[in-house]
Amino acid sequence: MPGNLRDSINIATKTTPSRLANAAKVLGSYYLSRATGRPKQMGFPLSVSIEPTTACNLRCPECPSGLRSFTRPTGNLKMELLDKILADISRHTTYVNFYFQGEPYIHPQFLDMVDLCRKHNMYSATSTNAHFLTEKKARETVESGLDRLIISIDGTDQETYSSYRREGKLEKVIEGTKNILKWKKELKSATPHVIFQFLVVKPNEHQIDEVQRLGAELGVDEVRFKTAQIYDYENGSDLIPSIDKYSRYRPTGNGTWEIKNPLDNHCWRMWSGCVITWDGRLVPCCFDKDAEHAMGNLSEQSFGEVWYSDAYHRFRSSVLRSRSEIEICKNCSEGTKVWS
Repeated sequence: MPGNLRDSINIATKTTPSRLANAAKVLGSYYLSRATGRPKQMGFPLSVSIEPTTACNLRCPECPSGLRSFTRPTGNLKMELLDKILADISRHTTYVNFYFQGEPYIHPQFLDMVDLCRKHNMYSATSTNAHFLTEKKARETVESGLDRLIISIDGTDQETYSSYRREGKLEKVIEGTKNILKWKKELKSATPHVIFQFLVVKPNEHQIDEVQRLGAELGVDEVRFKTAQIYDYENGSDLIPSIDKYSRYRPTGNGTWEIKNPLDNHCWRMWSGCVITWDGRLVPCCFDKDAEHAMGNLSEQSFGEVWYSDAYHRFRSSVLRSRSEIEICKNCSEGTKVWS
């Protein structure tokens, strides 16, 4: 059975009647809000991203973790907080992505978090630079029930790879990938669904075909290409690809650059998902790296109290009124068709 089909069936097995009903509420309230220009929120998010840690072993140049540039507190998620969050949302929410900033495998209890998610029959995913996938950790990953593993591989030779994944070693990525695939086979496990994710930037765009071949040779389930978020893109950047398909930005003709996103006054993410930082702050999306728009704190409040709060209502209202005026929206990829 093809990997993508198997993964889709796996997600479908997590879709209980209550989660299906919740999805219908979310979809209906989103389109009602778009039509009326007034936010109406029914149902809990379909997916949430939860941050295990802000720590990272690499120094990627467009990442707050890599740059060590956070203005918010840094640290590790506590199991007690995760247990509280999952108890709040598991009846309605299907998908948990254990990632925001940082390298999840640095957290000593990361796979315990995945196991807790499995006990709630929720689909779990994470994104990793694969430097910690030793034989032991790879086996534990497969045994944990992790449903999806995204492995960042941004080059097919060390020089190209480390031009963005600074202080990283490509051989560790390859080794970690092989370890995961080996233990999937050994344990006769259909999961995790393994994705090679290639962040396309100008220094590596010549290796797009090569990474597809490498993925096929190793036997990963899927190879995906993602465009890079550039913080200071207005005057151009050495990271912006020359292949237009893989760029979020375009030249204006006067020496400056602009984002392709038309920034229409709506956003599916505001109704269907959210991000939770390691210390329990609930923020609207993954573009709010420093939690400047924290809607509340789940260490002190229930999920529903924050999700339906006046603060969240006002933020959704501002998105429907004038999204282009919201700072975190100005570099957003939603609407730009950036995935291949």
